[in-house]
Parts: sequence; structure tokens; C-alpha cells
Amino acid sequence: MSYLVLARKYRPKNFSEMVGQSHVVQALSNALGTQRLHHAYLFTGTRGVGKTTVSRILAKSLNCTGPDGTGDITATPCGVCEACTDIDSGRFVDYTELDAASNRGVDEIAQLLEQAVYKPVVGRFKVFMIDEVHMLTNTAFNAMLKTLEEPPAYLKFVLATTDPQKVPATVLSRCLQFNLRPMAPETILEHLVQVLAAEDVAAEPQALRLLARAARGSMRDALSLTDQAIAFGSGVLVEAGVRQMLGSVDRSYVYQLLDALARGDGKSIVEMSEVLRLNGLSAASTLEEMTSVLQRMAVLQAVPGIGASDDASDPDVSETARLAQLLPADETQLLYSLCLHGRGELGLAPDEYAALTMVLLRLLPFKRVTGTAESRGAVEPPKKPPPEPRLAVSVPVSPPVVRAVAEPVSAPVVSTVVPVTAKEEPAKPVEIAPALSASRVSVEKATPSLATPLGDHWAEVVQALISAELIAALVRELALQSELQSQEEGVWTLQVERQSLNHAGACDKLLQAIQSLHALPDALAAPTITRLMVEVGPVGDTPARRNTAAQTERQRQAEEVIENDPFVQDMVSQWGARVVPGSIRPLAPT
Repeated sequence: MSYLVLARKYRPKNFSEMVGQSHVVQALSNALGTQRLHHAYLFTGTRGVGKTTVSRILAKSLNCTGPDGTGDITATPCGVCEACTDIDSGRFVDYTELDAASNRGVDEIAQLLEQAVYKPVVGRFKVFMIDEVHMLTNTAFNAMLKTLEEPPAYLKFVLATTDPQKVPATVLSRCLQFNLRPMAPETILEHLVQVLAAEDVAAEPQALRLLARAARGSMRDALSLTDQAIAFGSGVLVEAGVRQMLGSVDRSYVYQLLDALARGDGKSIVEMSEVLRLNGLSAASTLEEMTSVLQRMAVLQAVPGIGASDDASDPDVSETARLAQLLPADETQLLYSLCLHGRGELGLAPDEYAALTMVLLRLLPFKRVTGTAESRGAVEPPKKPPPEPRLAVSVPVSPPVVRAVAEPVSAPVVSTVVPVTAKEEPAKPVEIAPALSASRVSVEKATPSLATPLGDHWAEVVQALISAELIAALVRELALQSELQSQEEGVWTLQVERQSLNHAGACDKLLQAIQSLHALPDALAAPTITRLMVEVGPVGDTPARRNTAAQTERQRQAEEVIENDPFVQDMVSQWGARVVPGSIRPLAPT
């Protein structure tokens, strides 16, 4: 007796056996139960999701006569009457399946439609099933439009396609359209467990998870891969064998790479890439697996409790949750984008493993490494002297056009361009540099109107944390946007306006950073901190608001320097020059 593959052996025989398409099953079952039947149905979806299966079950439901031969239209075909058995075996005379991929011309459609004038021979309805209908030519579509719009009462059309965009709108408007969705890996895994239990085949859970993910939403692909895995493993499905058969990357490598990226460990990344090369593992599969893990991590970071219902026996769940706490959310998003676009670059490089290494190392220049320069063993390069302040004023005159460059004696460092409008056409510009003077202005520290002693201390702490590079990304934003409410018995209480900043992982990292700051030799004199609490509410004195106020004051003083400069005033009064609004920018304080 010949072997029957799993995809055919376990093809659903009725709607109750359908997996993952409850929305289609419910609609068709209700229509059959109330006998509100349309004359044409269009089933769309990717390969292996059940389009042909639904068509055959629908044909059996329309023609089932029941075990005693007295049945009527039903949503639960008996499966034992002559119509049901003949449709399952493919020999029912009133059920015609046409493959439009190989019969796409107008002549084949004309031959099919010629049968429409004849009533059913043995069944209740004639059912014409056209698979891959989008492959038909335009003339073939036009030939069937009239019959598709007003068929005889005994004729039903069932169309199936993987590409509904190529089906003409005139055909779509004549059909009830049902979209069969790709199946979730969890749904495929559950079905594989049932199938292998019926087949009495031993299988490891992780092996089935690999098969479910490799199927990419197709149940037929999942069963075909399972057939292959059974043959590969001599009747036993183990994770190592299935992974070897699929050529997929062990996720332990992916987790080690992500862990090294979170720590900024470039050496481990290069070494792990070389391990992948030696083991012959695909670079494209590595990036694909990393993209999948990073997507789960991003979901956990955005909605912390979203994975609570996942299978606790899956080791990937706990490892993904650990990495989600280790890698900041913004770096997760950046790395996801780098891996996604990096797959397209593998073919451009002479060596795909070198390209993989470059994709992974690309994150490190964007990453803020935690710790001071001394703790990392780095030598700080000598600082360059700050650039001398320059004031550039562009003044077109008639003729010639004069461009003056002034160097103020002592003033807040500012830069501006002052264009003017000339009455006559300017000639070729020339460069001169007269000695001019500018007013001396002192910039004082600006603070919010609601400044508090605790705010002064918290601003100093945050500035020290940023200078020592102990905080970055979300932790830095939490520190800048928070107001220190109290420091009692080692418990510091912060208050923020947005709930999104009140993240447990960010709070823990901020606490560790403050404790690390206190341990430095030149630490600020501050009360000891053992616990950090974050509350949500209105804030007044925050480091971010102090920075904004200081920047506003520097901008005001810079504009005042320009307005009071004798040279600028002379240009305005004598030559009609004007300062372009928004062109004055104070340089960052040194």
C-alpha cells in the first residue's frame, strides 16, 4: 500500500476540522444553515491555508444527502453518502475543478461554460471550482462575466487565488470574497501535536516550534516539512535534527549576539560571527532570527505584560524577556532596522560573513557606553581650544559689495548673517576685515521661576551623571524630565508628568547610575540613596526646564549683543541693512 503524505491524509473533511479560519467557517456555516446561498464565492490567501479544502467542503455541504439519502443542504456534511465520498475521491461528476494556471485561455473557459446549460447529473448543484483564477487571460475573464453574474439556480462558482489584485474588479463585484489568513505559529504547533499523536511519532516541543515557524503561516508547508523531518530523523523528531534539516541558526547564537550588542562588546561579536562561519550557518538566517527576536523584545518593552500568556515551557520566552530588560528600547528599534536592511546587503559584499559582522558592528558607534573614561581604560584625547568667536555680516552695497568679518573682544559666542537689500545691482564681492569692537556681556545661570533647593541639587546630580556618561536613552530622559520631591532615609522620590517615563527598568538603571556616581572619587556631596521611587504628577523644577530656560537666556543675550554692536548699528543706519530673524544662534557654552 502506497504511503499517503500527511498534508493529504489529514486534509479536513468538514468545517469542524478546519484550523485557523474560524471567520470563514462561521460565515459559510451560517449561510448554509439559513440557506442564504450566493452564486459565486472567491477565496483568497497564501498557499496552504485551505482555499481548495474549503471549496470541497462547500461542495459536499451543497450536495450531501445524509447517511439515509434524505438529507438536505447542511453545514455538517455526513462524509459517508455517495456525494461526499465521490467529492473526497475526486470523481463526483457535478463537481469540476479547473486549474487556471494551465487552462487560462478563452477556449478552456468556453468549454467549461458549455456544461452550465445542463442540469446536475446526480447532485443537487453543479459546482465549478477555478483555482488560481488570477492566471486567466482578459478575454477568458470577459467570456465568463455574463454567466458569473446570472448563472442558473443549480450552478455555483467557487474561485480561488493567491493574488486577488490581479482579478478584474468586474469579477470581484460578482463574488462574495473571503480572505483566508496565514496561520499563527502557535496554531500550527497545536495542530502538529495532534497529527503526530495520531501518527504515534515522538517529537520534541522545540523541534515542532521550529517547524511551525518555518511554515510561515502555511499548514500544508508545515505538514510537508514534518514529513521530511520524520524521514530525516528515522521516525523521531529532535530539535538538533530538525534544525540541521532546515539549515536554521540555533537561537542560542542569536541570544549571545544580542547580549554582546547590549554590552557593547565588539570582540565577542566578531568571535561569534567567526563561529557562525566555521559551523556553516547562514548569515541571512542569522539576521532573520535576530529580527524575529528583536520584534518580540520591542513588543515586551512597549507593553511589558503582553507575553504573560506565552508557553512557559518555551525557553525562548524567558531569554527574550531578559534581553528586553538588558537592551534599551531605542537601541532595540535601531538594531531591528539594521538587521532588516542588512539582509539586503549580504549579496553586495564579497563575503556574507564579513557583511554580517559589519551589520552587527554598525550599532556600536550609536551606542552610549556606560562608565567613565577611567573605568573603561580609555585615554581622553587632549581638548582642542575653543574656536574664536566670529561675527559675519554680509552687506551688499553699490558698488562694490563689501563683506565684513568682525571679531568681538569679549561677548557670548554668537554667529549671525545680516543680509540687506541694495537699490542697485551688486558688483563682484570683495573681502575686508576691519577691526571692530563689541559690547561685553556676562551670561548668568538661568533657572525656572519655581526653583527649589532640591531642584538645584538634582540638576547638579543629573549634569554629573551625563558628564560621566552613566545614563543614556530612556534613563537620561527620565532624569531630565523628573523633579526631585524628597530625600528621606535613603529613599529619593522623583515625579514625572508622563506615565511612559515611569518604566521599571529605567528606574533601576537610574538608581544604579546614582550609586555609581556616589562611588566616584570626586563625587558630589549628597545624601545616601538606597531606593528610588517614581510618581506621576505635575512637575515644576526639572533639569530639562532649567536647560530650556538657560538656552532662552543665552539666545536673548546673543541677540542683544548683535543689536548693540556699533558695527551692526552702523550698517543698519547707513546702508539699510537688517538682521534676518532667526539667524542668530548662540554657540554651546564651553
